Amino acid sequence: MADTAPTEQSKGWLGTVLAVQANYYQVRLADQTADEPLPTRDLLCTRRSRLKKTGQRVMVGDRVLVEEPDWAGGRGAIAEVLPRQTELNRPPVANADQILLVFALSAPPVEPLQLSRFLVKAESTGMRVQMCFNKRDLVSAEEQCQWHARLTDWGYEPIMISVAQGAGLQDILRQLEGQTTIISGPSGVGKSSLINLLIPELELRVGDVSGKLQRGRHTTRHVELFHLPGGGLLADTPGFNQPELDCTPEALTQCFPEIRDRLHRDRCQFSDCLHRDEPNCAVRGDWERYPYYLQLLDEAIARQDALNRTSEGEATFKVKSREEGQIQYEPKLEPKKYRQSSRRSRQQALQEWAKGNADLLDEDEEIH
Repeated sequence: MADTAPTEQSKGWLGTVLAVQANYYQVRLADQTADEPLPTRDLLCTRRSRLKKTGQRVMVGDRVLVEEPDWAGGRGAIAEVLPRQTELNRPPVANADQILLVFALSAPPVEPLQLSRFLVKAESTGMRVQMCFNKRDLVSAEEQCQWHARLTDWGYEPIMISVAQGAGLQDILRQLEGQTTIISGPSGVGKSSLINLLIPELELRVGDVSGKLQRGRHTTRHVELFHLPGGGLLADTPGFNQPELDCTPEALTQCFPEIRDRLHRDRCQFSDCLHRDEPNCAVRGDWERYPYYLQLLDEAIARQDALNRTSEGEATFKVKSREEGQIQYEPKLEPKKYRQSSRRSRQQALQEWAKGNADLLDEDEEIH
């Protein structure tokens, strides 16, 4: 049966997009008949022109219908994108169930503000957030306990692992089984090494940690879904050190488990309380990440104000990244007013002026 195509389905073949590169999509077809196994489960597909015309984007993780598969050539065409359960734009992944955030306890060391940025970004997706600390073999048991207790106070139950020693992997696998998981975190914390250990046949390229900055070098270049041996899908995403937060000030308050817990026990006096300096606030107080919340709130307010000012015209602000992942919005200068033109452009302008005023130059030579 492997050399003949199974009976064609009336609405196409159901599959999942595993990778996207340029205008091509790697699709893994689902088993739809037990009697007739598919000649191949992986097809390299394009999308139908009607999807292009309607602006239908095809993302990693999309459930799609494939028409007219070329079994011998391993090709096909995506005819329809099924409705998405979840959708992320950065990274572009559809239908994910949870986010596994990976940080290292050492090399590079944990930066609490950077960790909070990743956690807030993950919380803003509305998905379940799982926390994992790698390289536990590089720190003492006491330091592991300190970080575990610290994250518990933040509202998370971190898993301590060591990819180098293969320790703690069963705890990770239990969290991933049967789920579509986005694995994320800064570069150099061991994400690719972890995936290689969970799925040995992949052999993803692993990068080193910069000795000067103690930050990882980027190794993953695009999003791709991988099948886990025990069931489930794992989406590897490019590492980045400073995730951009794009939630509103009001939405930011729901991205901290500490705030959600306090609001569950008590209420603020005002329904639109931002928990900054409002009277009778149930959230404001002595908890560790409250200063981080205030800093991220200032950034969210500045971003919202900038968007409001430029909603009807060209953007007049720019984003600048500071130390420890701090994002600042600064006004743009008008290039014609403040920027000095280059020597080349000035020379070209002089030559063009000379061509346009050749007669005047000739008359001036005759006078002298």
